[in-house]
Parts: sequence; structure tokens; C-alpha cells
Amino acid sequence: MNVELVTKNDLDDLKQTLIKEIRTIAGVKPEIKKWLKSADVRELLGCSAGTLQNLRVNGTLEYTKIGGTIYYSAESVDRVFQDNRKNVA
Repeated sequence: MNVELVTKNDLDDLKQTLIKEIRTIAGVKPEIKKWLKSADVRELLGCSAGTLQNLRVNGTLEYTKIGGTIYYSAESVDRVFQDNRKNVA
């Protein structure tokens, strides 16, 4: 008897995939956020919380702190990508 476990993360991934597919079929364009929270930026950059903190501390990534929440402009995150591009030729 084969037993497969389905975790909450598996269900969340399935949900996100279904939402994306439904939006594609319906012709709905994904929402582009102007401001991103730390978790969003970590996911985009594929980095840890510590690395993200280092990017803030050394001035590589601009941020705004309101209360206890840190926000990053999507433009600033894009600039980090552009500034760190490598020409592989």
C-alpha cells in the first residue's frame, strides 16, 4: 500500500497554480505591486532574511519602515537586479 502525504504547503502551491491558470484563461493580468514586504523580496531574490538585512544595511537595497513592517519599492528591487547583471558571453 503506497501512502503519500499532502502538506499544507502542497495545497498552497496547488491553490496558487490554479489561481494563475484561471487568471490566464480569463485574461486577467497579474497585479503588479508597487511596494513589497520582506517575504516577497526574499522570494524574488531567493535569499535569506539575513542576506536581505545585509542588503539593507550596506545600502544596496532601499527600504521604508512603517511601524514594525519594512517595505521595498518594486523599482528598488528591480534596480538591484539590473545593477548585478552579469554579461555572460
